[in-house]
Amino acid sequence: MIDLYCERTASGLWAEPLNALTNLAFLVAAWLCWQRAAVTHKGYVSIYLLIGLAAAVGIGSGLFHTFATRWAMWCDVIPILIFQLVFIGCYFRFVQGYGYVRLGVIYASFFGLAYLCGQTPELLNGSLTYAPAWVMLALAGVSHYLTNKPARHTLLLATGVFMLSLTFRSIDMMVCEEITIGSHFLWHLFNALLIYLVVRVYMDSLVENVPSSAAR
Repeated sequence: MIDLYCERTASGLWAEPLNALTNLAFLVAAWLCWQRAAVTHKGYVSIYLLIGLAAAVGIGSGLFHTFATRWAMWCDVIPILIFQLVFIGCYFRFVQGYGYVRLGVIYASFFGLAYLCGQTPELLNGSLTYAPAWVMLALAGVSHYLTNKPARHTLLLATGVFMLSLTFRSIDMMVCEEITIGSHFLWHLFNALLIYLVVRVYMDSLVENVPSSAAR
């Protein structure tokens, strides 16, 4: 059994009820995005890929917070990483119109930061490993604002939401004595909101910015 969170004080599938059940928020976010995509954004494969990955994040995290095993941990971390990589590529390629060279620089920067942050995985309760994703989202937010894309401020708002969720993830083990359920469940709730915001912005920007079938 892998015991990383304040809420888990025993073994068993329901030892982390809040951490497990709050993953339903990711499925709600995916469903809301699916409903909007079905009405206004038919045919864009990249949108449905992101929606599917959003649902996979919730399912994988739910498995980890119930089974708490090594295989369940991989079910948790892999969809999160893939969602990050797909969103980065799709956003900068299809919304900002970056060529492959600039996109390669973006990815190289992401993996370079990931390597540096991976040198101290215990720092901030492991939350430092998400710093590259936060930096990329902040870059996207600034780019989105400066280029006056649809929902101009929303990615900057999402950057703030991500910082808030990272805070709750980081302090989970620190607050155990005062708050026995911990704060990790808030990481799930705010990240579900984060995913909804970034996918919604991507959907609304894609139709306006893709002149051909490149993202289909």
